[in-house]
Amino acid sequence: MSHGARVIRTGVSSGGPAAPPAATSASSSAGSDADLMDGAYFRSCAGMLKVAQMISLLVGFISVNNSPWTDYSTFSYFQIVTMCDLIMILFFYIIHIFRIYRQLTCVSWPLAEFLHYLIGTILLLIASIVAASKSYNVTGLVAGATFGFLATILCVLSIWSSYKVSCITQSTSK
Repeated sequence: MSHGARVIRTGVSSGGPAAPPAATSASSSAGSDADLMDGAYFRSCAGMLKVAQMISLLVGFISVNNSPWTDYSTFSYFQIVTMCDLIMILFFYIIHIFRIYRQLTCVSWPLAEFLHYLIGTILLLIASIVAASKSYNVTGLVAGATFGFLATILCVLSIWSSYKVSCITQSTSK
């Protein structure tokens, strides 16, 4: 039978005198303001990956939009897919920046993000392939398709990272 020492962790520090109530309330209100935005997400790998995706999608959209089209349905599909993907990535970026996922716990955010990236990447890959095949060496259309492929590669990286978070982490936590 072991009678080793046990450590019990509490939220109260016994290192010094207790702070007056006014100082405690002031520091807690400052803490809630700091918790409004997640500054570390800006510099995280996932945050920078989302910014790179949004930039490549926006450049691809602008390149196709400012070029003469030879096939209306192909490039309008490309524009719709890039803008929908851009809006959804911006939506998830805002959710992470403002920590909305903490208030809306009824949604599995990692799973929702994984499904968005899975469906969006497949549609973006199809749109980029079709846009590249119908570009007919028009420089802006080729650039748009190239940035579409770049955004597809970046989305595949996000699929892998969100898969690791949503599926592998949940299976090992059981």
